[in-house]
Amino acid sequence: MNNPAFYPIGTPGRAWGDAEKSEWRARQVRQRSYADEVLSVIEQLRADFDVVEYGLIEYAPDAYPLFAVRNRDWRDDLPVALVTGGVHGYETSGVHGALRFLQHDAERYAGRINLLVAPCISPWAYERIHRWNADAIDPNRSFRENSPAAESAALMALVGPLRDRILVHIDLHETTDTDESEFRPALAARDGKPFEPGTIPDGFYLCADSEAPEPAFQQAVIAAVAQVTHIAPADPDGTIIGSPVVAPGVIEYPYRALGLCAGVTDARYRTTTEVYPDSPRATPEQCNEAQAASVRGAIDHALTQA
Repeated sequence: MNNPAFYPIGTPGRAWGDAEKSEWRARQVRQRSYADEVLSVIEQLRADFDVVEYGLIEYAPDAYPLFAVRNRDWRDDLPVALVTGGVHGYETSGVHGALRFLQHDAERYAGRINLLVAPCISPWAYERIHRWNADAIDPNRSFRENSPAAESAALMALVGPLRDRILVHIDLHETTDTDESEFRPALAARDGKPFEPGTIPDGFYLCADSEAPEPAFQQAVIAAVAQVTHIAPADPDGTIIGSPVVAPGVIEYPYRALGLCAGVTDARYRTTTEVYPDSPRATPEQCNEAQAASVRGAIDHALTQA
């Protein structure tokens, strides 16, 4: 039986219209600064990397420039590794793990692979610690033609010319306790559907592409992260967040059918990370390092197979 959850906006059983979305947006409060916490770090990286402004997100009265960072010794004869973070702005370690990788790890790949890193795809949501953009749209269900999310459309335009050259794409995410307490109830309310309670896994896991899972690659990433933090066990029914576990710490989603970020390229090696920052067994520092470790593990495996 469905267990309804109270949500303070809308009428149960009826999808939101413009009025409800406006009410939801008015409730969203800036809680941190994209300029201070993200752009300041990107500015420091300019000494060693090329920084590309690939879009501008405007939600009046706010405007947010979007930046990607790439290695300065870019070579057209090398494949590309794409790293994306902050598709869901509230997933903090996705943003700061991507920046950490650039600060501490990127140099080791010089002359071996080109790096393109978009560390914070959804800055409005980053500041408000939310999953959706200002239009109550989930960018990570919007990576498709004629995307309704400006954040998703901007990234697709950035990577489009490189699509056939991208060897590995790792998209950095988190699963948090607020998924169950806020974001899933909000989703049910927005869509006029009953809320169905789920579970939150304690630990790191991966969502592979069910259309091209590359199991050895997924396990290489899991092995790299296991050196930093714990891997989520399966629930008693053999699932994680309701999806069957196909290997330790790995589930599968159909990326393109769902409009997920990790499906925007034809990269042979692609995955979506999920860190659990609310675990009593993990610190914010561990979560950031787990994301950086996943990027290293992904690129290292891809290079050994290339």
